Amino acid sequence: MTTIEDTRFWHPFAPMGQVREAEMVLVRGEDVWVFDEDDNRYLDATASLWYANVGHGRKSIADAVGKQMAELEAYSTFGDFTNRPAEEISAKLAELAPVPDAKVFLTSGGGDSIDTAAKLARRYWHEVGQTSRHHLISRQHGYHGTHGFGTGLAGIPPNREGYGEVAADASVVAWDDPAALREEIERIGPDRVAAFFIEPVIGAGGVYPPPEGYVEEVAAICSEYGVLFVVDAVINAFGRLGTWFGIERWPEVVPDMITFAKGVTSGYLPLGGVVISGEIAAPFWEPGAPPFRHGATYGGHPTCCAAGIENLRILEEEGLLPRGEELEGPLYEQMLRAADSPNVAEVRGGLGFLAAVEIAGEILEADPGAPIKLGMAAREEGVLMRPLGRGVAVSPPLTATEEHLQMIGDAIEKSVATLG
Repeated sequence: MTTIEDTRFWHPFAPMGQVREAEMVLVRGEDVWVFDEDDNRYLDATASLWYANVGHGRKSIADAVGKQMAELEAYSTFGDFTNRPAEEISAKLAELAPVPDAKVFLTSGGGDSIDTAAKLARRYWHEVGQTSRHHLISRQHGYHGTHGFGTGLAGIPPNREGYGEVAADASVVAWDDPAALREEIERIGPDRVAAFFIEPVIGAGGVYPPPEGYVEEVAAICSEYGVLFVVDAVINAFGRLGTWFGIERWPEVVPDMITFAKGVTSGYLPLGGVVISGEIAAPFWEPGAPPFRHGATYGGHPTCCAAGIENLRILEEEGLLPRGEELEGPLYEQMLRAADSPNVAEVRGGLGFLAAVEIAGEILEADPGAPIKLGMAAREEGVLMRPLGRGVAVSPPLTATEEHLQMIGDAIEKSVATLG
């Protein structure tokens, strides 16, 4: 495998002392496959960073992007400026979302979307006269990006450490216990809590499907106390759980806001946003209302929106959306092939097209780098898995077949045997 001798590129979430002379240079992608400079082929079992839902190399998305760039490549949507792609994708997403009278605030990605939802939650309560409601609550293991509020809401301790208090008035509760949320709301004071942020299936924190009844119960607790229920669907949406926004797997739950990104364009261009209920939007949409003084330079970027429109068409017309649910069982079964290994503590999955293997504690204690070694062992088998916390995770493109899942199972079974 060809590598660059010493890079100037600072990689996200990377130990650069090791990576700087050992980069993996990818040059092209075809459906579920990516290729390096030596033309080695790898199964992209992670859909890159959870987002290549329609697979790589879609010519129709490239064509849509090129066509839009030739007409209007970019323009600000601040104030009264708009463009047809931004209008079209917002209307489509509002129609699809399980949110009443939905409005859509477009951003550049998931971190932008979390910051938008956090600021809007606080500002909404300010506008309706409950100015003490500033506190934000999230869950253990939750990953909400690395912007300011996302860092402050992080349920992954290393993502918060060393930055001081990035977001004041924020706290984390147990990921699997509704009573913990109720206790925290009571501890803070219901009149001080603005919103609760929840990934229905926790993704980057290690793939944690919720316990039976958990999502419905915490939604009911939020309703009881008047706390806004914010669904972080950045990973869960656009087919990853088999529906448009993931939260539809719990049909009685109605969010106040849904943050999205990643699969909205399948990563072809950066785009994200927040779906906002009409009730939460109302103080800013009424005649004479103040502006929501927030926005990203590239929010509503016409070329990014054009990529999203074509991506949504592919998901819908090719029947890819339900595959996240149809294939969740087969993927989990393949990952369970590693469950009996003494090197494995737990296999998690079964809800949505994502799963994880956690390495046994004694191995991690002896070698904290074991997740990276496990990922590298899978790479030697021709399968890209993501080292994540205490193990590795997979989240294939929705175009994957059972043959590809078999490859994932083969790779994880062989790779865990190399540990210890």
